[in-house]
Amino acid sequence: MNIKVMTAKDVTKKVINKEQLFILDVRNVNDFEEWKIEGENFNYLNIPYFDLLDGVEEIVDKLPTNMDVLVVCAKEGSSVMVAEMLAEKEFSVYYLEGGMKAWSEYLEPVKVGDLNGGGELYQFVRIGKGCLSYMVISNEEAAIIDPTRMIERYISLVEEKGVKISHVFDTHLHADHISGGRRIAEILGAQYWLPPKDATDVTFNYKALEGGNEVKIGNSTINIHALYSPGHTIGSTSFVIDEKYLLSGDILFIDSIGRPDLAGLAEDWVSDLRESLYVRYRELSEELIVLPAHFMMIEELNEDGTVAAKLGTLFAKNHGLNIEDEQEFRKIVTENLPPQPNAYQEIRETNMGKINPDVEQQREMEIGPNRCAVR
Repeated sequence: MNIKVMTAKDVTKKVINKEQLFILDVRNVNDFEEWKIEGENFNYLNIPYFDLLDGVEEIVDKLPTNMDVLVVCAKEGSSVMVAEMLAEKEFSVYYLEGGMKAWSEYLEPVKVGDLNGGGELYQFVRIGKGCLSYMVISNEEAAIIDPTRMIERYISLVEEKGVKISHVFDTHLHADHISGGRRIAEILGAQYWLPPKDATDVTFNYKALEGGNEVKIGNSTINIHALYSPGHTIGSTSFVIDEKYLLSGDILFIDSIGRPDLAGLAEDWVSDLRESLYVRYRELSEELIVLPAHFMMIEELNEDGTVAAKLGTLFAKNHGLNIEDEQEFRKIVTENLPPQPNAYQEIRETNMGKINPDVEQQREMEIGPNRCAVR
């Protein structure tokens, strides 16, 4: 029996469609426990590759015979070898093409909805990393918000749609992933926007993104309104698009809120975070659909694969928006925080233009789960 290949795109479809899948992860136990492929109907067995060098006889009775088995490792090679041994035992077995590195980098574009004047809004779900980025399309123009470094995915969609990227925005200086904003702007001649309070140490030119900015995309009625909302960073800026969608950056997520400590200023920024969430956002329409820059858990995905919810729903259900006592709020967002993102200082320096790691170094810097939230 031949082994078969499953791509990150294939696995993403299974996640969104809530299909069954059995994953044999042959990475080290610590790596598996820290970060794995998640699916609502996925089952797992973690056996390090080195424990299987002499054969798979000891695990065959732990594997299902009535569903596909996907073997996963860091880069692909080890999973191919284990898959071949399982195929000899008559299992229906696949290996993950490109391993967890490919899983970390895959972007799935999902249409969020239509906009006034014939425009469209897309959400790019980086399912293995929990990153979310966006594209607004209107009248042959496009804007990208919080792009990842995998810029080919955005360029592919605009080429398919026959539109030109004219603006690229980062809602803040990211600390958990490397932005593709400057690179897109350089390659395609687009305008790159960054909040100036986050850009005091950058080494490149940018357009200042400040509260009150309105940037029109195309000739339609679509306006991107910038809303200054500090707290995750001192420059964090949200967007209201088409008076319908609130792109909240890393301030507000579906099931959590942003952490204020990734620049070492948690005590300084916690008051800003509370004011943004409890004052500025309270002044907005509860009918706005919140579209965050990250998600923490696979349960935050909707049936259509989007990560989105009405602001009013979050005011009612998100614990981070319902902490009445200010001192309790301060304690929650400054103490007992989850581990900080992998290589977050180097990622910040890369996004400032201070260092220029190669592609393989960038991949290593980003390995691991999203850790931008407090829950």
